[in-house]
Amino acid sequence: MAQEAEAPIQLKVIGGLGGVSQYTRYEEPFWRRRIGELTGGRVQAEIAPFDRAGLRAEEILPLMRLGVVPFGTALLAVVSSEEPEFNAVDLPALNPDIGTLRETVQRYRPHLKELLLDRYNVELLSVYTYPAQVIWCSRPFTGLGDLAGRRIRTSSVGQAEMVEALGAISVVIPFAEIVGALRGGVVECAVTGTMSGNSIGLTAVTSHIHAMAITWGVSVFGANSAAWHALPEGVRSSIRAGLAELETAIWNGADRETGEGLNCSSGQSGCSDGRMGNLTVVPLSAADIARRRQLLTSTVLPRWVDRCGDGCAEAWNAYLGPSLGITVRHP
Repeated sequence: MAQEAEAPIQLKVIGGLGGVSQYTRYEEPFWRRRIGELTGGRVQAEIAPFDRAGLRAEEILPLMRLGVVPFGTALLAVVSSEEPEFNAVDLPALNPDIGTLRETVQRYRPHLKELLLDRYNVELLSVYTYPAQVIWCSRPFTGLGDLAGRRIRTSSVGQAEMVEALGAISVVIPFAEIVGALRGGVVECAVTGTMSGNSIGLTAVTSHIHAMAITWGVSVFGANSAAWHALPEGVRSSIRAGLAELETAIWNGADRETGEGLNCSSGQSGCSDGRMGNLTVVPLSAADIARRRQLLTSTVLPRWVDRCGDGCAEAWNAYLGPSLGITVRHP
């Protein structure tokens, strides 16, 4: 009986996107090795990225509610197709830099925790972010005002609405097809990550890259409430402590990779992992700063509230609006 009581606790975890550094450098090593160290071998975990586990990103939260996925990572931009309120922290034009994103997530986190528990019976354990998603173009531009009329690859409804408000044309293209689309002239620009864009070879088909983040790619990690509370209290405490370390490491990595992607693509120092290019980095100008806020207040927020309803307007005004001086209304 004593041996049975001391048997390791086996956890099955669904992580974020496979093949990117958030998973390979941080999530996978944490669950395969670090969690055992933190619990003195009490916990052993298996982890697989959702896109290699036969799951669609849209399915993660419903499967967690059912307990089919006891521990899982959900991308908020994907979840927001059904639950727009979840993506308030990563709306296009909201967080031009990671410092702003940190503040946004900190303010909205209590509401995220409440939403996940009430709607999906999921305990929020961590919030992660990918590096900044920026605009890459195959011909010169000096700021957001130059993009009118251009065909721009986007990957979400919010990005498409923002791009169209600039007078550009949104074209939804899968990540794997961006290089071919730029090379073939299907699009002239693309919104994607600084480091992920570098890794797929955008330096060979573009000439300019904007320094301002359009969006980031925030995800939540949580546990089915019943599965979580079935664990011994000491184990839960160890997991929470470890996840706090993991969250910090992922955010610091996203910050570093955002800068490194820009440095590598423009041939600057501070590039260790990426491909060296000779792109021009378009700095964030005073005109861009003003245009970003105008896009947020006149297009992004009103369209988001139209999709989402009174609950989103109330959540924005309670958690995010006061610090930004932006109040939203919904009939």
